[in-house]
Amino acid sequence: MAATDTVTHQGARVRLWWEIVIVLGLSLGSSAVYSIVAIIARVTAGTSLADQSTTLNPTQSPREWLDLTYQLLGLVFDVVPVALALYLLWLPGRSAFRRIGLDASKPLRDIGGGALLLVCIGVPGLGLYALGRLFGITVAVHASGLDAYWWTIPVLVLSAVRAALLEEVIVIGYLFTRLRQLGWSRWAIICSAAVLRGSYHLYQGFGPFVGNVVMGVVFGWLYTRFGRVAPLVVAHFLLDLVSFVGYPLAVAWWPGLFGVS
Repeated sequence: MAATDTVTHQGARVRLWWEIVIVLGLSLGSSAVYSIVAIIARVTAGTSLADQSTTLNPTQSPREWLDLTYQLLGLVFDVVPVALALYLLWLPGRSAFRRIGLDASKPLRDIGGGALLLVCIGVPGLGLYALGRLFGITVAVHASGLDAYWWTIPVLVLSAVRAALLEEVIVIGYLFTRLRQLGWSRWAIICSAAVLRGSYHLYQGFGPFVGNVVMGVVFGWLYTRFGRVAPLVVAHFLLDLVSFVGYPLAVAWWPGLFGVS
C-alpha cells in the first residue's frame, strides 16, 4: 500500500470519519447492517439455516424487457459509490486509479495474480461452503435467479464486474487509504476491513462470514504488500463469474442433474 500522510488536525480527522460513514452508508456499510438483521431473522425463524436459502441476482419482474431494465439500472446505480470513492481519493496531479493501483500499468501481472488468487481462494471457498452446509451453519445459496433469456449471461458478467469493483475499490482501496490517514496500524486496518467484508455476507450464514473474513485478510495483506487493487478486482471478478455464469450454464446443460424438467 502506497504511503499516505497521517492526518493530525482534529477538524480534518472528523471530516474524514464523516466521509467514511457517508461512503459506507451509501454502499457496503448499509449492506452489512441489513445482513446482520437478516441473520438474526434467520436464526430466530424456527427453521435451521440448512433448510433456508437465498438467491443472488434474483429476477425483478416476470416481464422480460422490464426485468432487463431493472437489472441494468441496478448495475449502474450500484457502482455510483465506487465513482464517489474514486472521486474523493483523487489528488491534484495523481489519479485515484493510480493511487490505489487500479490502472493498466501492470496488466499481465494483475491478471496472472488474479488468476492465482482464484485458485487459492476459490477452491478452499467451495470446501468451506460444503462444510457449512454439512454442519447446518450456511444457507443454500443459488447463484442466479434469472430466467434463461438472451441477456442473462451478459447481465451476470456485468454483475460480477459490479461486485468486484464495489467491494475491492471501497473496502480495500478507499477504506485502507482513509484509515491509514487516520493513523490506524496495518493489521488493525486489515482485520477491520475483513470483518466488514464478512459482515455483509452474513445473510448467507456463518460459513460465508468466516470465509469472507479470511478472504479479506488475504486480500488486505496483499494490498499492503504490493499496493495494487487490480489483481484483487480480477480475482473477485473471476470468482463471481464462475459462480454466477456457471450456475445457469449448468442448469441449461445438465437439467436432469439440477432437477429441471
